[in-house]
Amino acid sequence: MRRLVLVAALSALLGGPALAQDTPSQSAPPGATALLFETNQVANAPPGRTLSYRYTRFSGIDGAPFGPPVEDRIREEVAPGASAENRNLKVEMFSGERRMPTATYEDVPGNPVLVRFLEHHLDDLAKVLKGNPRYIKNAIRRALRESATVTPTEVEVDGARKPGWRVVARPFVDDPVRERLRGFDGLTYTFVVSSAVPGQIVSIDARATNPEGGILLQETLTYEPNAG
Repeated sequence: MRRLVLVAALSALLGGPALAQDTPSQSAPPGATALLFETNQVANAPPGRTLSYRYTRFSGIDGAPFGPPVEDRIREEVAPGASAENRNLKVEMFSGERRMPTATYEDVPGNPVLVRFLEHHLDDLAKVLKGNPRYIKNAIRRALRESATVTPTEVEVDGARKPGWRVVARPFVDDPVRERLRGFDGLTYTFVVSSAVPGQIVSIDARATNPEGGILLQETLTYEPNAG
């Protein structure tokens, strides 16, 4: 059952069963992992709606190890779950020759687009760096749990400014083997979430630059409010 698969993926990636609330008015911000992976994100996504996300990837590395620039879409069809707070989701990732098999998730509280983005990103990053994907995943997990910054922000929804959270993590900045990361020790992950947006995921940005400012990798996911 895809619910079990999603829960297992969340637990394996970052772990934790508790639910957090997206309330920027709190005196202390929530933890990064609680906010991203332990919050009911889809309760505000109306059944019958399709959530659409614009995906881009660009790398300026000579030889194009990440391949040519990409602009595509990830879409989620939302249906009622077994409980009022959860949803059944069908996720269509990319199009044409990049199209991945459709995935279905039953009665889930979390938004699987976050895990799908990170899994795809980790696979490509590990191949390019010729590294162990588990090592990279554990570094991201540790950074989100121990050193990520969580700050209030605002997002635009229907022409109005609404509260949200910005999470920033730099997993490899102090990595003991950062000299083997071919410049990716500065890789920075920025997540923006808001309960005012269906599915709560507003944007994800994974970015690494060289000392001259050239883009080693910029991979993004952005919610498209009018494309569903």
